[in-house]
Amino acid sequence: MIKEKHKNLPAGAIKDCCGAQAGSKIILGIDPGYARAGWAILEKSGQNLNLIKYGCIETTKETEHAERLKILNFELNKIIKKYKPEILAIEDLFFFKNLKTAIKVAEARGVILMTGINNNLKIKEFTPLQIKQALTGYGRADKNQIQQMVKMILKLKQIPKPDDSADAVAVAICCANSSSLSG
Repeated sequence: MIKEKHKNLPAGAIKDCCGAQAGSKIILGIDPGYARAGWAILEKSGQNLNLIKYGCIETTKETEHAERLKILNFELNKIIKKYKPEILAIEDLFFFKNLKTAIKVAEARGVILMTGINNNLKIKEFTPLQIKQALTGYGRADKNQIQQMVKMILKLKQIPKPDDSADAVAVAICCANSSSLSG
């Protein structure tokens, strides 16, 4: 199931993906997961960032794991076809206390990467440390600090919810401001 939310913009300010300015780049930011994967569509035009849409792809714990991966692929394909991003920016796995969870998230991440590759997207991967440094200048920033910076950078009225969506927005911002964007 896919849940979408618009950024809190003035009426008429939300751009359709086909209304992207010439020379702009559309980035799909992903916070990987199998129960809930956050996603965000961000447009970068010059130094300007415009949050077009964000949401989560959610699956229930009653659904078999392989079916959850299939749903993730299907819903992600719908997002890609609708918004036509050029770049898929994804958070790299860093540390998990629970090995069983880590393996399942890694499998979901593999599905996400393959979906991006199959749609001819450039893949950009960022560690949690890189994302934190890009948004706050501090590699040990906590989740609230990151979310407050997302809100401030994009001039939002409120922090994107749920947290997975806010994390995906942070990944997209990190990508948009990285020197590897043109590469």
